[in-house]
Amino acid sequence: MNGYLKTLEDQVSAWPGVSAEPHRFGGRGFRLGKLEIGHMHNDGAVEIPFPRAIRDQLLKEGLAERHRFVPDSGWVTFYVRTEDDLRHAAWLMRLSYLRFALKAVPDPGKRFEQESERLRLNPQMRALLARFVPGGQTIAA
Repeated sequence: MNGYLKTLEDQVSAWPGVSAEPHRFGGRGFRLGKLEIGHMHNDGAVEIPFPRAIRDQLLKEGLAERHRFVPDSGWVTFYVRTEDDLRHAAWLMRLSYLRFALKAVPDPGKRFEQESERLRLNPQMRALLARFVPGGQTIAA
């Protein structure tokens, strides 16, 4: 595993509720409870599941590639080879994490607004992720 992947593992596994474990296809997987937020392989590939609409937006914006083995799924692949790639992979993982984490926080609307700013989400991505705020409770922009 390259140093960037170790750094990514350290970052993602530090998020509340996230565990890192060996992945069934090699590498390391990240879970929030029983839900997989993504995994990485020793060749630098980071693979992350998204609902199809989010995946399509990521592809449209050139922020990820279709999954290398199941290209017609909601999964994306992103390769980590540089420091900038590391930051982007963490951003993608955080998007995946956010849609599940919003279900478990006391004030999901406030958390969504905070994370949207932290992640610098554009209007299209904000709108797609807003669907995961329980009860649709977001703060008006």
